[in-house]
Amino acid sequence: MKSRQLTTTLEDQPMPVRAKLAAAWTSFMFLYAYVDILNFFTPGVVEDILDGRVFEFSLSQTFSTSALILMAIPIFMVVLSMTLPAGVNRIANLIVASLYVPVTVFNVVGASWLYFYGLGVVLELILLALILRYAWTWPRTAPSATMATGPDLETVRAQQQA
Repeated sequence: MKSRQLTTTLEDQPMPVRAKLAAAWTSFMFLYAYVDILNFFTPGVVEDILDGRVFEFSLSQTFSTSALILMAIPIFMVVLSMTLPAGVNRIANLIVASLYVPVTVFNVVGASWLYFYGLGVVLELILLALILRYAWTWPRTAPSATMATGPDLETVRAQQQA
């Protein structure tokens, strides 16, 4: 007796641009935070923090507020990517992702563990490149066929009056 082997193909539904952007910002945010968290295991980092220093910066309310803002922007981009109107959404993603490229590259400056930070920065830049690509290539809608080929309102009125 032969058994039948059913082969099925999974349906690969298109992913909306908004969802792609939100997923990329979420991944960026987690990666950014995780690299910072893992950095605590770098020798000397915790001691420097306890001495009131992070890299070349003194720990202060200004530093902590700046760090919070730096992290809050990608967090808000997750929500904004899902809720802003398409045109504003596209522009916001292009601007914010472009601004985060130099910020991300700066994170490798002065790193003592270059492979670790270098990999983190490369992965973050890949995600920013995806965000820029998704926003840049956001699909356009063509005018509907009836609007493009249909008669204008003046023509319809003239025909009705005749």
